[in-house]
Amino acid sequence: MEIIQNTSPTLQLPTNRGLVKMILLGIVTLGIYPLVVYSKISTEINTVAMKYDGQHTMHYCLVYFIFSWLTLGIVPLIWYHKISARIGNELKRRSITYDFGASDFWLWNILGSLIIVGPFIYIHKFMHAMNHLNADYNQRG
Repeated sequence: MEIIQNTSPTLQLPTNRGLVKMILLGIVTLGIYPLVVYSKISTEINTVAMKYDGQHTMHYCLVYFIFSWLTLGIVPLIWYHKISARIGNELKRRSITYDFGASDFWLWNILGSLIIVGPFIYIHKFMHAMNHLNADYNQRG
């Protein structure tokens, strides 16, 4: 008798995040929804990747409410750089063919702000990359 072992985790991570949802719910909730989403993503990336890379991403609320004003906005830049790089590394490790990394943060979110739509493209790519990681985690653990 063959025993089939299910490797999918019991905790299923969300895979339905997107730019339009982020913008609309961000407006309706007066900016609270994006804080909640980024906070959840900061814990989800730890769930998905910590076993393999040994790193820990700081919770977004600490970055946003405490360290952003203490460091005049430098810590959020470092946080976004590090989480983008970590997501990109985990995508590669899991052999997911989606191009995302720290360069997307600097090119789209920072430099792209000069053309106004850049940060929106970054958010879209960020959410899409996390959706891919979460879907893979939900399936394979």
